[in-house]
Amino acid sequence: MNNQIKYLNSYKKLANLAKKPFDVSLTKCLKRRGGRNNFGRITVRHQGGGHKRRSRLIDFNFLNSCGIISSIEYDPTRTSFVAGCVNSETGKNFYTLLSQGLKVGSIVGKKKDNNPVFQVGQSSALRNFPLGSLLHSLELKKQKGSQISRSAGSFIKLIQKDFESGMARVKLPSKKEITVPLDSFAVFGIVSNLAHRSKNLSKAGRSRWLGKRPSVRGVAMNPIDHPHGGGEGKTSGGRPSVTPWGRLTRGKPTKKLKQF
Repeated sequence: MNNQIKYLNSYKKLANLAKKPFDVSLTKCLKRRGGRNNFGRITVRHQGGGHKRRSRLIDFNFLNSCGIISSIEYDPTRTSFVAGCVNSETGKNFYTLLSQGLKVGSIVGKKKDNNPVFQVGQSSALRNFPLGSLLHSLELKKQKGSQISRSAGSFIKLIQKDFESGMARVKLPSKKEITVPLDSFAVFGIVSNLAHRSKNLSKAGRSRWLGKRPSVRGVAMNPIDHPHGGGEGKTSGGRPSVTPWGRLTRGKPTKKLKQF
């Protein structure tokens, strides 16, 4: 009974998620390859099957200056939720990443007034954000499109602005600090779906829905199938971890063996 409750809680969808795409013309059907190349040979193991997917085409180039959120959707190709918006100036539909805290009816787009206070979902150049701001969907170069901090719950922190050199220093989710141009655009706020990393699949079938096939440990195989296989009872392999083809998986051993 406890396992069933755990499964139901982990699988529960948000109540405000739309059941159908906001605009089908802004979606693209993805073809699965099952880990095979153009010769039909498996080049990536443990892939195959899975549910059909339609990817939402996201506006990562900040082409829409203003929009009103009309629907919040699940994107099967992303960890974060996406927002279907209507451009209030042109009337055209577009998709954007949903920032944490926004809901249907919220306004997103480029900040146009001179008010130093930013609202969640507003985009602007780094030079306009105050120090310490939490941002996402950052461009590495001006007009190149957002590339950094696009997954669920991720954000970057603006820690320094140098107007003489025209560069800004930001801290990535990995704690690494990089410099990017002050004219690069970003979105104020944190990417939605913070609970993604704590989601529990609870059963093997849900992995199969996601296109993940089973992975068998090498020590559970026979010697003919894997270098770690064989032996009486449970054995640890007796050698550094390797792939089924004998290549090292965790780097070269650094420990010196004792000389007798």
